[in-house]
Amino acid sequence: EKSYAFQGTVRQIEELRARRNRAEAALKSSLESAGLGLSIEDLRGFERLTSARRRLDERLPATRAELRYKWLEENVTPGRIVTQGRSGKRYFMVISVHGDAVSSMRDDGQGRTFPLSRVNRIHERSYKLKEDTIENAFLETLDGSNPALQEPKISFQKSSEDGAEVLDKLIENFIPAGADRERTQELLWASAKEAASIEKNARDIKYLRDQIWRPFEERAKVLDHFGYLDFAAEKVTESGRWLADVRVDRPLLVGEALRRGIFSGLHTKSVAGLMASLAADSDRNYGDLYLSDELMDIVAEFEEIIYDVSRVEWKFGIEPAEEINLSAAAAAEHWADGITWSGLVKKTGAEEGDLVRLLSRTGEALLQVANLRASNPAAADLAYETAEIILREPIR
Repeated sequence: EKSYAFQGTVRQIEELRARRNRAEAALKSSLESAGLGLSIEDLRGFERLTSARRRLDERLPATRAELRYKWLEENVTPGRIVTQGRSGKRYFMVISVHGDAVSSMRDDGQGRTFPLSRVNRIHERSYKLKEDTIENAFLETLDGSNPALQEPKISFQKSSEDGAEVLDKLIENFIPAGADRERTQELLWASAKEAASIEKNARDIKYLRDQIWRPFEERAKVLDHFGYLDFAAEKVTESGRWLADVRVDRPLLVGEALRRGIFSGLHTKSVAGLMASLAADSDRNYGDLYLSDELMDIVAEFEEIIYDVSRVEWKFGIEPAEEINLSAAAAAEHWADGITWSGLVKKTGAEEGDLVRLLSRTGEALLQVANLRASNPAAADLAYETAEIILREPIR
């Protein structure tokens, strides 16, 4: 909550908390005046029960007629054979449905329009609205190979009805024995709106906190997986302490490269190329220069790290980082290998400003790694040596 990321949200949460405190104070005053021994939590619990019961009513058809009409709306569709009226002796191919009006073709070829509520049976198969297909549809229905759909019965909702009965009993028994039932019930229902506002307020606060906390938690769990944090203990590990000092765009990838010894024994030009591939924008092109064999091998090793990190990021709901930029790696490798500035500009065909930005960012990233002399002395020395080469004129 002290983080910069939270500051944009904290004011909204404070306003919600103030509003909730006012509502709770008003309810508390009402409860004390009534002297019925109820608490604010009692009111919130009662509101949750009645709210759940109301939502159940809204989801379910109240009568068999409503249930049947809903079934008709879902299943009387163009291309199906239906019967209509009580006798249900004639078959009709549904041509279209507009609101409550069903346009159809009778089995003798005559057109008919009738209300949706007049449909008796609906047959299972759907047919294309073509002359030969329609004829075949009537024949298949007549010979029994296109059976009627099973119409739902009101008893199919038994589990939902059972749920409603349970909620009704809980609401009925919410008032303890011996209490002034009429006054208590009156207070509970009169306070339901205020209790509902407190419930909504609590959900809103949780939502706002989650907007900040969830992305943090997801990333913290990734760092926990790789040993840079102990998430359960809420502690930074020894590895995490030195990684926190590496202020680069993709510190986890750099940290894993250092821990797995990828920097060991490399030439400075390969180190430059590797860091540039991370420092560059993934969608920017720095020409078609080739990577050296050494850098190609290093990139192959590094892509294994990228795969491992991406797999864990996906697991915890984080969008993996963009791919590394190999054209940037090639440009930085050539620069570190001693090519002149004019030669680099000519061979890459890139804008000079883009190259300056790339190499400056690469040099900065290398200097960050160079600060790790206590934890990664060999890699730090190599990074410093490479940064000196990269940051020569005109980059310096």
